[in-house]
Amino acid sequence: EKNVCDILRENKKCGREEVTCEYQSTTMVKIACIGAGYVGGPTMAMIAYQCHHVEVKVLDISEERIAAWNSDKLPIYEPGLDEIVKARIGKNLFFTTEVDQGIRDADIIFVAVNTPTKKVGIGAGRAADLTYWELAARRIAAVADTPKVVVEKSTVPIKTAEAISAVLHAAGKTRFDVLSNPEFLAEGTAIEDLTEPDRVLIGGTMDDAGRKAAELLASVYATWVPRERILTTNVWSSELSKLVANSFLAQRVSSINAISAICEASGADVDEVSRAVGMDSRIGPKFLKASVGFGGSCFQKDILNLVYLCQSMGLAEVAEYFNWVVKMNDIQKERFVSRIIHGLFNTVTGKRIAVLGFAFKKDTGDTRETASIEICKRLVEERAKVAIYDPKVEESQIWMDLTQATKMDQTALSKFITLETTAYDACQDAHAIAIATEWDEFKKIDFTRVYNSMSKPSFIFDGRNILDHDGLRKIGFVVYAIGKPLDKKLNVV
Repeated sequence: EKNVCDILRENKKCGREEVTCEYQSTTMVKIACIGAGYVGGPTMAMIAYQCHHVEVKVLDISEERIAAWNSDKLPIYEPGLDEIVKARIGKNLFFTTEVDQGIRDADIIFVAVNTPTKKVGIGAGRAADLTYWELAARRIAAVADTPKVVVEKSTVPIKTAEAISAVLHAAGKTRFDVLSNPEFLAEGTAIEDLTEPDRVLIGGTMDDAGRKAAELLASVYATWVPRERILTTNVWSSELSKLVANSFLAQRVSSINAISAICEASGADVDEVSRAVGMDSRIGPKFLKASVGFGGSCFQKDILNLVYLCQSMGLAEVAEYFNWVVKMNDIQKERFVSRIIHGLFNTVTGKRIAVLGFAFKKDTGDTRETASIEICKRLVEERAKVAIYDPKVEESQIWMDLTQATKMDQTALSKFITLETTAYDACQDAHAIAIATEWDEFKKIDFTRVYNSMSKPSFIFDGRNILDHDGLRKIGFVVYAIGKPLDKKLNVV
C-alpha cells in the first residue's frame, strides 16, 4: 500500500516537485495548518502523533495563542489533548507565528480559520463570513513558490473550494489543488473522534490532478484510519455533507426538545419516551437527550448557512424547514428561563440565581452559542442577581460573552453578575439553582449542604436532567426538570 512519500513522488507528473523521502525516514513530508484553534490544534496534534514521518506546523498570527500552545497550559481544554501534544511537540509538531515560512515549506496546507455567521451585509445572520478564509488564501497565493495541496478544514458553504481556487490561481505563481476535508469532531470527545473517526471525507475535483491530491491526503490519514472509512467524493458533495450532518444532528435535539414540552403538558416523561423511541433500530438513541438547548460553534452556524444556501437557490420552503430547527432551540431556552421566572412567583428581581455551568457542554471550555449566555442575559434583564460557576471556562471569557450579549460594560454588569470559584459558593444564599451544563461534578454535589445554605423555598431547575430529582425533593427542593411531570409545588402561571 502506498505511503505519503510514494504519492508525493508520483505527483511529480502533476507538476509537483519530487520529494526524496521514505516512510519513517528523517526527511519528512511537511504539513502546515493556518489556524491554531479548536479544529486546527487538535487535528494537527493527532496527525503528528500518528504520523511520525510527517512534520506538522500549526501557524497563527496570534503570539498569545501560539505561546499558549507551547506552554504547559493549552489554550483549549479537551480530554486527552494535553498528552497528545506533549508526546510530539518539538519532535514533529510545532506551533509558530512564522506563517510565511510555514507556507513555503509545506506540501499540504490545511486552512482551519474561523468562519462565523455574517453580522452585516448580504446574508447577515445566516451566511458564513469567509473573510478569514479569503485572507488565508491570498496569503498562501502571495507566499507559495512551489505547488501546494490546499485543504479546506473550516466549515464552509458549498462552492467555496471553487471560489478559493480561483483566488489562488489568479493571485498565485504556482499550482494549487484545493480539497475539502470537513471535520466531524464533537467537543469533549475530539481526541476519541480523531483516533477512531466514523469516516474521513475528502472532496476534490474529478480530474487526474484532483484525484492524485485527494490520494495524497488520504495516504496521510491511512496511517491510522482504515481505508474503508476514508471516503472520496467530488468537492461539492464534501462541502455540503458537513452542513447536512450537523443539521440532522441538531434536528434530533430540537425534535426531542419539542417533545419535552408535550411531556410537561401531558405528564409523560421525556426520558422514557426517548428510550422507547431510541430502541427502534431505524432511529437509534443518540442525540435524543432533552436539554435546555444545543450550543457550540457548529450546529447553529451550519444550519443557518444551509438556510441561506437554500434561500439563494430559491428553495424557500426547504430553508424554512431547517430554520425551524434553530427557532425551536431558541424557544427551548426561553421556555427554561420562563420556568425559572414563573417558578419564583413571577419575579426574580433581586433574587440570587446560581447558574452552574457556562460551557456549552461538559468536558470543554468552549462557550460559543452556549445556552448559558441566553439564560444569564434574560435573568439580568429581569434584574436577578446571577452567580455563575464553571470548572473550566476562564472568567475573562464569561465576562466577554456576557458584556457582548447584554450590551453592558463589565462595571455595570457586575451589579448583577458574580463569578464564583466553587458550586457551593455560587449556591450560597441563592433562591434557585439552574443546571446549564452537564458537568459530572454537579452530580456529586452535597445537596443537603447546599439546601441548608439557600433561601427558602429552594428551587432547582435542571436544564440537563442529570440530577436525582426524587432525592432532591426528599431533601426539600422544589424541582423542575425538562420534559418531566411538573412538581406540584412549582408555580407555572
